[in-house]
Amino acid sequence: MEELIELPKILDARGNLTFLENQRQFPFDIDRVYWTYDVPGGETRGGHAFQTQQEVVVALSGSFDVVVKDKNGEERRYHLNRSYKGLYLPALTWRHMENFSTNALSLHLSSGEFSENEYIRNYERFCQLD
Repeated sequence: MEELIELPKILDARGNLTFLENQRQFPFDIDRVYWTYDVPGGETRGGHAFQTQQEVVVALSGSFDVVVKDKNGEERRYHLNRSYKGLYLPALTWRHMENFSTNALSLHLSSGEFSENEYIRNYERFCQLD
């Protein structure tokens, strides 16, 4: 199940620092890093699940919501707006992102390289998986 992760935060009068290390804050090694930005108002991103990949999502700047939807249709909403909080999403987690603030920047750390075959883009098909 998905969970919010508190990331290390080193406070300094000159500016704070947060870091991530494989297998320390989340249960996988990072194979891919990507980010989304300049999302127009009212748009959504995502709308899929990964078959085997795990992911951590961090709001580096601004804010947005990650909406996780179970196979029974129940939704949970995570409002990300702090760069020292990450949302861990295990494999087979249906999600989309919405409600992006101006200049929002989302960082995605993934356990696998890009492969279109990894994506489940149809919610009905997702619900039929065990």
